[in-house]
Amino acid sequence: MRVEDIWIRGTSVRLPSLTPVADAVASGACPPRVAAATGLESVAYSPGESAAEMAAGAARAVLERTGSGPEDIDLLLHADTYHQGQDLWPVASYIQREAVGNGCPAIEIRQMSNGGLAAMDLATAYLTAGHGRADALLTTADRFCEPGIDRWRTDPGTPYADGATALVLSRRGGFARLKSLALYADPELEPLHRGDDPFTPAPFTHRIPVDFEEAKRAFIGRAGISYAITRAHNGQRTAVKEALADAGMELADARWVILPHFGRRRLESIYYKPFDIDPARTTWEFSRTVGHLGAGDQFASLDHLVVSGRARPGDRIVLVSVGAGYSWGCAVVEITGRPGWAGH
Repeated sequence: MRVEDIWIRGTSVRLPSLTPVADAVASGACPPRVAAATGLESVAYSPGESAAEMAAGAARAVLERTGSGPEDIDLLLHADTYHQGQDLWPVASYIQREAVGNGCPAIEIRQMSNGGLAAMDLATAYLTAGHGRADALLTTADRFCEPGIDRWRTDPGTPYADGATALVLSRRGGFARLKSLALYADPELEPLHRGDDPFTPAPFTHRIPVDFEEAKRAFIGRAGISYAITRAHNGQRTAVKEALADAGMELADARWVILPHFGRRRLESIYYKPFDIDPARTTWEFSRTVGHLGAGDQFASLDHLVVSGRARPGDRIVLVSVGAGYSWGCAVVEITGRPGWAGH
């Protein structure tokens, strides 16, 4: 959809600590083949903070940056993929209590790694429809830790990282204008992360930690690798094509292309070669030091470009995402100024 008068007012990131991949290999935690295939230097991890606590911290930081008070936040959407720190518990309400302290709708989004752009799409529709007067607060957070997740082996092409992000979407101006946003889904690929296992009454009944490779092998053995690759590529291309068309541009016109924080080999096969993207136009040098933040990759990389000064007024940035399920997202933003909170 083409977007009018919706702005990105602020961003923030919470990454408690980093662990070098070389250290993880030396300790036996990360298989050498995973380190070689992904090309990552380090991965963000949280020694103790839960996902919810990191999200609240990122939320407080972005509200301070933007000067948004409780009276300005009309909607809070929190996107996540894994355990947030408590069972049967509304994490969005916790973030609202800890960081905002008002009575607006606070809702959790579970769209896996496409959750950040899914939240952006829903918030844009909410504000555009007149439900909100000022701002929407979007947060993402995950802590991919044992026993449920092995950050190196659960999904070997993508080491998982701990951290949180926050973004304020606004009707009252900001440093970047949202030009367009598109989402697309193909549920025929849903079994790709489920496999052939029967449904269970409780988490981790089949195996612990989670093993996405086992599920993928089951699906591909039944449907075929070419079927999965073709549908996945078509889904991402559909979302990218729609967002670019609505923004009146081609991918080559973008100064920056923000991709999921995947390993190098996966990025090459899914994005660099099929879409003819030069890695120098991406945030690879940043993402390879962080790892995959679940739903937060796009917000984190955007924050990096702004804070580092690499994104300049006039730059158009394309944000690309994909999540199990299967769904894809793409957004186009145009930098219109350098926010004071980004430094000089």
